[in-house]
Amino acid sequence: MTASYSDFDIDDPHLPKEIARRAFASGNYPYTRKMDAGEYEETLRSLQIELVKLQGHLLQTGGRVVLIFEGRDAAGKGSTISRYLSYLNPRHSRVVALDKPTETERGQWYFQRYARQLPTAGEQVLFDRSWYNRGVVEPVMGFCTAQQTERFLQAVPAFERMIVEDGICFHKFWLNIGREMQIKRFHERRHNPLKRWKLSAMDVAALDRWDDYTQARDRMLRSTDTRHAPWTVILANDKLRARVNLIRQVLRGIEYPEKNDSLVEAIDPNIVMSADTFLARSGADQ
Repeated sequence: MTASYSDFDIDDPHLPKEIARRAFASGNYPYTRKMDAGEYEETLRSLQIELVKLQGHLLQTGGRVVLIFEGRDAAGKGSTISRYLSYLNPRHSRVVALDKPTETERGQWYFQRYARQLPTAGEQVLFDRSWYNRGVVEPVMGFCTAQQTERFLQAVPAFERMIVEDGICFHKFWLNIGREMQIKRFHERRHNPLKRWKLSAMDVAALDRWDDYTQARDRMLRSTDTRHAPWTVILANDKLRARVNLIRQVLRGIEYPEKNDSLVEAIDPNIVMSADTFLARSGADQ
């Protein structure tokens, strides 16, 4: 049974040990320990070299890449994006993290402000949240009507088909964490002066809406997981495993010179899965 926010007060400097103990295994996470730090650093560096190779290939060929990062708050979207971009030229690889729409944007076609952010030749664009706000965050928090969400879910497949058919390499990632892991990370943000800015009032308000988020997430995945634009779910209680496996998933789908196939293809199926696989085993705690 899902516990209420009042049971796990993130303002309490002494987070109950039971929550900290349960955090890593929450959401049916398949491992009991984090990836070895030394192995992670070595693997990440090798994958970042592959990303540099990919960048050169895109600049030579005019290729374009779009990556969408979605997930609950504190799922590790920002830190994964940061590691992905660490050694890439910011002139050709950029993050899009849009604020709430302006009055002008609210009067436009919903996808318009996102469409203008799509990449030009040789560019990679990483969306730290995206048009999928209307699929999960907005309906759960009451920022849109049920009719607007329904129209959005019906329109997404056609919009994304246009992106793919225009030749853009397109990936959609849902980073999934367990409830106790989210609480643990929120607690760390609350009590770390360097991370406090990451925790908003809306994040805290969302804690008691875990089940609502779950229902919205599952509906979104079922409605928008298509052959031309499938979702990839990354289990992200361990940020280290999540980062290296997500990067591998991107690299495996693009051919480029001097590709290290053995490194790129070593994806962990316990961490990376299709939306169908994830939904088949999902529950409210996930």
